[in-house]
Amino acid sequence: MTKAETLTWLRKISGELATATLKRLEDTLPWYRDMPPGRRSAVGLVAQAGISSFISWFDDPRSTPWIAADVFGAAPRELLRSVSLQQTLQLIKVTVEVVEDRVKHGSEPLREAILLYSREIAFGAADVYARAAEARGLWDARLEALVVDSILTGEYDDELPSRIAALGWHGHGEVSVLVGTAPKMLDVDQLRRTARHMSADVLIGVQGSRLVLVIGRAWPSNATPEEQYGETVGASPIVSFLEIATQLEPGFGAGHLVLGHEVPSLVDASKSAKAALAGFAVAKAWRNCPRPVHADDLLPERALAGDGLARATLINRIYRPLQAHSTELLTTLWCYLDNGRSLEATARELFVHPNTVRYRLKRVSEVIGWDATGAREALILQAALIVGSINEPDAPRRP
Repeated sequence: MTKAETLTWLRKISGELATATLKRLEDTLPWYRDMPPGRRSAVGLVAQAGISSFISWFDDPRSTPWIAADVFGAAPRELLRSVSLQQTLQLIKVTVEVVEDRVKHGSEPLREAILLYSREIAFGAADVYARAAEARGLWDARLEALVVDSILTGEYDDELPSRIAALGWHGHGEVSVLVGTAPKMLDVDQLRRTARHMSADVLIGVQGSRLVLVIGRAWPSNATPEEQYGETVGASPIVSFLEIATQLEPGFGAGHLVLGHEVPSLVDASKSAKAALAGFAVAKAWRNCPRPVHADDLLPERALAGDGLARATLINRIYRPLQAHSTELLTTLWCYLDNGRSLEATARELFVHPNTVRYRLKRVSEVIGWDATGAREALILQAALIVGSINEPDAPRRP
């Protein structure tokens, strides 16, 4: 047949080809059979449009080849989301097989045109899905930056949970915020892989020169409630946030790295973020500051810089518990610190034996968890005593 006769024949059997294609899809592709009737009809339109487009292209090969976007544009929007690239390529393969079977006795140019066209549409479909993935990646990055910014500012709204869910957040339970310097070349994928390896999930935000990570523990899907609320997951102990931060440390740039305190859920993450940001701002004041460092280890520097949260933490976790437990312990601690951490000088001032001072300091450590005999912890305790005493109401004056 001449080309004109071939075109006439192809147009005549195009309906037959479309019907045969739908029958083949029904027989060979389980995902197509499981689709709702409306989506199956839309997929059938895709196949039929592909056959019609091939006939038009065979008539004029210089025309733009059919690609997935041209056909999916007329289909429901959710169809493009529900049909994967692999399924699209299966659809192309079945359609090409049906056409090849029908025209196998046709001319050699027609069979070559089918092979060439199937290659073009396969590459075209891959290009469409690659562009869609790139656009989704850019959208996800903007959405993630918006969510992190909302957490840092504490400005929550009703849409925040849905935004977090749209990002595929897998974190459950406690959350902590890690703040450091952004590297010149940020490898987001490596940070996410490291977090997953530590059974954690992260939200990543870059604000100027700062890199902010919101870290949440991601429980395995097979973890029982007892494991989730206990201290182990399966046979493995729960990894602390400091250990997670240590593994994530290579992904940050040079400079200090500060980890905020744990909070119960992502809704409370702004509290951890405020502590981490305040610690990051003053970390340079600690000459031997470790990397990473807990924000609570920088309580004296944060309090001196005017951080109200640090002052409240010093009062509520150190000063008031000691005051409520025993004024004797509070007085001993104050004397010990004022006397340069000298047991003998403290004992002379209090008219007690040095072993009594040792015992009381041990009790102080048991009550509040800080050891006054360490240089750094002594600074934290002295800051707590100063801030706590300033916070005390003035004593009534004598008449």
